[in-house]
Amino acid sequence: MKNVIKFPLKYILILIVLLTTYGCYEDLDDNGAFTNEINDFVWKGMNAAYLYKDNIQDLLNNRFTSDSDYLDYLNLFETPEVLFENLIFNRETIDKHSIIVDNYVELQQYFQGVSTSNGMEYGLRYFPGSNFDIYGYVRYVHPGSVADQNNIKRGDIFFEINNTSLNLDNYSSFLSMDSYSVNFADYFNNNTPEIIDDTIVSNNITVDLYKVSLEKNPIFHSDIIENSDGKSGYLLYNQFTSTFDDELTEVFANFKSNNIDNLILDLRYNSGGSINSAILISSLITGQFTNEIFSTEQWNNEIQSYWLNNDPEYLINRFIENSNSLNLNKVIIITSRSSASASELVINCLRPYINVIQVGTTTYGKYQASVTLYDSPDFSLNGVNPSHNYALQPLVLKTLNSLGETDYYNGLSPDVFAEEDSSNLGIIGNIDEPLLSIALGQISLDKNFNNYTQELDLIGDSNEFDVLDKEMYYYIENYSKFDNSYERKK
Repeated sequence: MKNVIKFPLKYILILIVLLTTYGCYEDLDDNGAFTNEINDFVWKGMNAAYLYKDNIQDLLNNRFTSDSDYLDYLNLFETPEVLFENLIFNRETIDKHSIIVDNYVELQQYFQGVSTSNGMEYGLRYFPGSNFDIYGYVRYVHPGSVADQNNIKRGDIFFEINNTSLNLDNYSSFLSMDSYSVNFADYFNNNTPEIIDDTIVSNNITVDLYKVSLEKNPIFHSDIIENSDGKSGYLLYNQFTSTFDDELTEVFANFKSNNIDNLILDLRYNSGGSINSAILISSLITGQFTNEIFSTEQWNNEIQSYWLNNDPEYLINRFIENSNSLNLNKVIIITSRSSASASELVINCLRPYINVIQVGTTTYGKYQASVTLYDSPDFSLNGVNPSHNYALQPLVLKTLNSLGETDYYNGLSPDVFAEEDSSNLGIIGNIDEPLLSIALGQISLDKNFNNYTQELDLIGDSNEFDVLDKEMYYYIENYSKFDNSYERKK
């Protein structure tokens, strides 16, 4: 396989650029102020890399006239978290996803597919006829997890946590707890297509769940379906996790050895992840576009100008070569409102090259990516400050496809609309599962499923309780190639 690991070196070179741009204020290690020491890191990291730096007055390079002026500013913020939020651009509308963490080990584990979870993945919707009360429906359960051991399964409905009804005000605090009791119910559609007369009734089943460290394999289900339209590969892929790239390649090797005619890529529960993996899967779907532009990047003005003037190639991500590529000219992708970031990147960047038929509902709408910045001279783990475990995960770039298309704030709209029915989710991989059935119908284009059902509000899902929610990122595996002899520009 050629050029699969491209971004670690690329990211290191970008870090070099960051070191040429951020403010040259004195380190505060000798001040004896632990919070200020971390605040200093927060400001310098955001000043160097933040995508929306030019929109934040406090991040401008000429913001402070002296070291004492800078120190006085840092003293205004009692915690690094408060300072970080002060440096975010339009938290409610533009930057919903930059985060600061006080334990970067959790971030590193998440990048490897490990997070604290009870294994129950779910969506959250309004009760029929309500715009306040909420119920949850189980989308799938991770094998071997606590939820699996308690026989929770796809299609189960829950409406209470710890015997308290879920609503807009309390669901986040309840479902973020490490342990809780789940009160289940039955969903009745009363044999009508309307939602308003549906009912949810307790079935008196309660299960105690608790969260543990869990490795989540994103390759949840793959299969080959044979019918009159030939052989169709089906893959339910739930997170872009580089740790499982080899297994992902094996799935496509199986598809290729079985000479599949069509591919259905199910991203309905995929909230994003590694850009590396997005490029890999897109290259495996195609193969005929090796070295063509997959996507381009737009960083903040300082970083963007540097690369445009010195090496524009570093702003370009290209399709890679892989012997297991399928060379398809069409792919059917299943989406939902939970499909975000790297999932949308695949759709947006494949569309200029092949026929992408999107089945499902409109995606989330996230086109920005982040990187991890540590408290060290070059923001890598090399020489990281041992006195704390804070790290930043700020948005640093926007992604554009080869046609320059980006900024899909409102998500990517489907070609064929179809919404999951909480009362009839079906069995994953079964040809009668409603969304898969509709996707299969698009192969021969002899069925019209538009207006299959009405679109329902998705209040949230289990992904929002992970360390990163709907994130797209560069995950750095190796900083050893960083050139410490690089001379910073004055």
